[in-house]
Amino acid sequence: MTEYEKMQAGYLYDANYDEELAAKRNICADLCYEYNMCKPSDMVKQNELLHKIIGEIKGELVITAPFYCDYGFNISVGKNFYTNHNVTILDGGKVTFGDNVFIAPNCVFSTAGHALDSQQRNKGLEIALPITVGNSVWFGTNVSVLPGVTIGSDVIIGAGSVVNRDIPDGVVAAGNPCRVIRKITEKDKERYPVYKD
Repeated sequence: MTEYEKMQAGYLYDANYDEELAAKRNICADLCYEYNMCKPSDMVKQNELLHKIIGEIKGELVITAPFYCDYGFNISVGKNFYTNHNVTILDGGKVTFGDNVFIAPNCVFSTAGHALDSQQRNKGLEIALPITVGNSVWFGTNVSVLPGVTIGSDVIIGAGSVVNRDIPDGVVAAGNPCRVIRKITEKDKERYPVYKD
């Protein structure tokens, strides 16, 4: 089994010294560099590059530079996907976003975890566990989502959270570690004033 196949299957794999994986990361790094150097007004070029970087794009998306990822091909985004500045996706494992996902600045989605045993870790061995995000999820600024996490639909993850466990549908969750604060209710529609003619 190659190191790439181990990575995709969720086994410890050689992330640092395997030539095939290093080459794949270099291709993605060059594309991300080119994307990040685009003029903000050159949306045609940005869109072209995003379709080369991201593995699956199901609709319109906006990714505000700078943006970084490891491989790109392991990322799937649904319709109406948006990230603000400086989002990083470490996609050794699959990272799947549903529709209407909005991500504030400085967020990290990391499928990469390091071996707990120091001898394995010193050999460059890592694990990649998938991250899955449902529909209509909003991530506040400086959120970190860790390997193996599933986040449901209709969720708000508060700023500064470290998400190290699954989060169910329809809740506000925040903290380090991130935990459910409360359910989202109909009353939340009245939280902010709505202008009416």
